[in-house]
Amino acid sequence: MKTETIDGGELETWSVEEVSDAWARDEVVLIDVRTPQEYMFEHVEGALLLPMPFFNAHKLPGQSDKRIVFMCGSGVRSEKVARAALEAGMSRIAHMEGGFAAWKKAASPYIGTNMATGAPRRVEG
Repeated sequence: MKTETIDGGELETWSVEEVSDAWARDEVVLIDVRTPQEYMFEHVEGALLLPMPFFNAHKLPGQSDKRIVFMCGSGVRSEKVARAALEAGMSRIAHMEGGFAAWKKAASPYIGTNMATGAPRRVEG
């Protein structure tokens, strides 16, 4: 994990492996900031959707039980959202480096779309 101090807060950049391990242990809340269309096509099973255009850092829950980790397609939007959360007063927040593309490259499981039927299907990686 990489960390960067910004105005007294900590921005953490987690690798896919770190997120995947913490996700499997139910230690994090994974928030996907991609568009609804991107999410519907493929997403990490159980990840929450909060599209970047609708993001309001002041409405985020605390992190007393589980850490919040943001993700997007490549890591760019999730870093922007994480920085906005720090600017809104959160003291520590994380995002996943490389985004969903890195998740797939690491062969982590996800929900995809069966192109023949349009139905969701579990992809084991």
